[in-house]
Amino acid sequence: MDVFVRQNDSLWYYSQLFKVNYQLIIDSNSRIDPLALIIGQQIKVPGFTTTGYKIKRGDSLWAIAKSHNLSLDAIFLVNPKLNPNALHVGQTISVPLRITWRLIQGNQEYDYGTMVTDVRRLKSIYPFIKTSPIGDSVLGKNIPEVMIGNGGKRVHYNGSFHANEWITTPVIMTFLNDYLLSVTNQTDIRGMSLLPFYQQTMLSIVPMVNPDGVDLVLKGAPADETLRGRLVEWNNGSEDFSGWKANINGVDLNDQFPAKWELEQARNNVTKPGPANYSGEGPLTQPEAIAMAELTRKRDFNRVLAFHTQGEVIYWGFEDMEPPESETIVNEFARVSGYEPVKSANSYAGYKDWYIQDWRRPGFTLELGKGTNPLPISQFDEIYQKSLGIFLAGLYM
Repeated sequence: MDVFVRQNDSLWYYSQLFKVNYQLIIDSNSRIDPLALIIGQQIKVPGFTTTGYKIKRGDSLWAIAKSHNLSLDAIFLVNPKLNPNALHVGQTISVPLRITWRLIQGNQEYDYGTMVTDVRRLKSIYPFIKTSPIGDSVLGKNIPEVMIGNGGKRVHYNGSFHANEWITTPVIMTFLNDYLLSVTNQTDIRGMSLLPFYQQTMLSIVPMVNPDGVDLVLKGAPADETLRGRLVEWNNGSEDFSGWKANINGVDLNDQFPAKWELEQARNNVTKPGPANYSGEGPLTQPEAIAMAELTRKRDFNRVLAFHTQGEVIYWGFEDMEPPESETIVNEFARVSGYEPVKSANSYAGYKDWYIQDWRRPGFTLELGKGTNPLPISQFDEIYQKSLGIFLAGLYM
């Protein structure tokens, strides 16, 4: 929601007026000097939008403000030209509306376009988050990163490395939405205030590493006949791509990292592109994997969590290179989720394998839900409730 600076206004005043944390307002207006506001300057107030209200007979601004749990001055701020002595029946004024509900509808087939729209909507309501592409997919789709918080502890979550594990994306996006609701409305999640996490932690989220693959699973092959023919051939002649894990080049993105890549290639023994388990011609040959590697180097994360499906297990080790604290953290993840901690998946070349190998810091692969991929969307609520504790513990541990 935008307001415009008047004489003697301050960001601190807006914080008190709208009951929004002062730091969130500062972070929502990062290009503005809070000590040198200019009359008429546009200021973003996070966690709010405006709605139209049509004046009825007998209305007063005071009564309207009271019925909406607002101060009278909040009404004036979003109606700078309003004359309170000249209201007339049928006139429409703007009224600040606090967002107290989820914008994300996670319980649906969640393709790339839906994610991009949702990231944009969250950014418009919560302008203190930062969004930028980390790179492009094979087909040129931007792969967005969302960052929330400004603390020194750097934590990373990602989803949909594997195309038919797309349900991880709406699960992550729903947590992001709940986090934003909590910090702007100063409400708890499972008895925990998230404002301290915002102040202590920078959380990086890449909700969909493999957008081309996700759209292939959910929407079928692209219209381009050459590409369609190639994909059908790689898919053993089938136009049913529901079991497809790879990117659009038929390469498994979670077998693309330089952590004993040659051993994983030999273990899989898949020598050509296809729906699963082809490691590519070498490590970090696919743009999505390259983007994730470059992001990880750039951000220098303290820990990473890669969300996959299925099995309700958490893999937390790699070749005994993980630090001792990894076991403490994974035991807390297990406690809050009911998932089983497993030290090794007896595989190589995964994102968390590479992270543990190169940084010697805690990295985790979390296998959400149970069943056959792609998991049915009917499992969404159960998966979210079980994983919510992990999302929170990833911040406080």
